[in-house]
Amino acid sequence: MNQLLLDYLPIVVFLGVALIISGALVIAPFLVAMRNPDPEKVSAYECGFNAFDDARMKFDVRFYLVCLLFIIFDLEIAFLFPWAAAFRDIGLFGFWSMMIFLAVLTIGFIYEWKKGALEWD
Repeated sequence: MNQLLLDYLPIVVFLGVALIISGALVIAPFLVAMRNPDPEKVSAYECGFNAFDDARMKFDVRFYLVCLLFIIFDLEIAFLFPWAAAFRDIGLFGFWSMMIFLAVLTIGFIYEWKKGALEWD
């Protein structure tokens, strides 16, 4: 029974450290946050002007289209890294499988380019 408890000790230590760190991260903003913020400090700084509309306003469909295109090509890169890491082990079948995958993505990219999905105006 004592050996069984020693086997679970790393898990208990890991959970304890995780609870301490997560508790510190939850409490820290209350300790370091501004009490009386200066209006100049909390003004808009990224875009240069104050917010003038509701945050739940409708966006143009082009924003969603750009997001979807980014996700598609981001996933392509996510598949390329493990393929490149295991390139020696996968052989000729793995090489041609990835070439077919890249060909399909290239055809999709050309299609969206011809349809004007990448044009902003």
